[in-house]
Amino acid sequence: MKKHLSMMLASIIALGTAAGYASASTSQPSVEAAQQEQAPAAESTTSDVGNILTVAVAWKQTAAEYKALYHQAFNIARMQVDLALANQKPGDKPLAIITDLDDTVLLPVNYWGYLINNNMDFFDDAIWDKWIPQYKMVASPGALDFLNYCKEKGVEVYYVSNRDQGPRTYKYALTQLKRLKFPYADETHLTVNRDTSNKEPRQNEIAQTYNVISYLGDNLNDFRRVYYVKDVDERTKLMEQDKDLYGSKFILLPNPTDGHWVRAIFGESEPAATDENRAIWKKAATRSAWKQK
Repeated sequence: MKKHLSMMLASIIALGTAAGYASASTSQPSVEAAQQEQAPAAESTTSDVGNILTVAVAWKQTAAEYKALYHQAFNIARMQVDLALANQKPGDKPLAIITDLDDTVLLPVNYWGYLINNNMDFFDDAIWDKWIPQYKMVASPGALDFLNYCKEKGVEVYYVSNRDQGPRTYKYALTQLKRLKFPYADETHLTVNRDTSNKEPRQNEIAQTYNVISYLGDNLNDFRRVYYVKDVDERTKLMEQDKDLYGSKFILLPNPTDGHWVRAIFGESEPAATDENRAIWKKAATRSAWKQK
C-alpha cells in the first residue's frame, strides 16, 4: 500500500498559486448565491476601469482551474493521511492535520465581489470586520469531503487562524464552521489568534501530543514563521529551501488577492489604497518585463 500511494503522489503536479471559490451543498449557501449577495454600498475609492483587483477576483469567481487546485490539494492531503495510517505503529502518537481557515477551507469570495462592485482596489479591514459576522463564507471545493474523511479515519483536525473582529472574534469563527457543518468544530479544535499572526506556538503545542501529518494553508506563514519576512527574494529563497516539503508536509492552497506575499512587497499585509501604492503594485508586476528594441 505504501509503495502504491507513493507512486500516486509522485504523479501529481505541484500546486500552483491563486485563490478561492466555494463548494455548495444543501446545508450551506450556493456559490452563485454567495456571489450575488451584496452589502450596503460603500464610498468608491477608484474608478471601476483599471481596478487592480479585477483580474484576480474574476479568476476566483469563474475559473474551473482555481477550483481544481483545491481538489488537487485535498487529494494530495488525503494520500498523505493514507500513508500516515499505513505507517502508524502501536504506541505512536495519534495523527492530526492542522489547517488554516480563510482561503484554505473557508472562502470569502463574496467579500471580494463587494469590493469590486464598490470600485475598491485594496483589502479594506473595516469592511472585512463588518462582513465576517454576516457568515457569508463558503467551504472550499473538497474541504468538507477531506476533513470528514479525516474524522472517519480517526485523524484529528485542528483549525488555527488569525483574525480580529473584537471580543466576538472566536464566536464568529466557530459559528461559521458549525453552520457549514465542518467536523471537529468545537473549542478543543479551534484556535484563533487575535493579537499575533504567529501560529507556531499553538502548532508546536499540538505537535507535542500528535503526529502532524500535514499543515494546510494559503500563506507560507501558515507553515513556518521563518517565512515572515519583508523581502520578496528572501521569502522565495526560504521557500526553496523547503521545496521537498510541499505536497507532503506542507499543502498549499491558492490565493492571489491577499496574504504575506503582499507584505513582502509593501512591508505590510494591508497597504492603504493610495496612488503611491498602486505604483508599487505596477513596479512589482513588471519586475521582469520585455523591452522591445
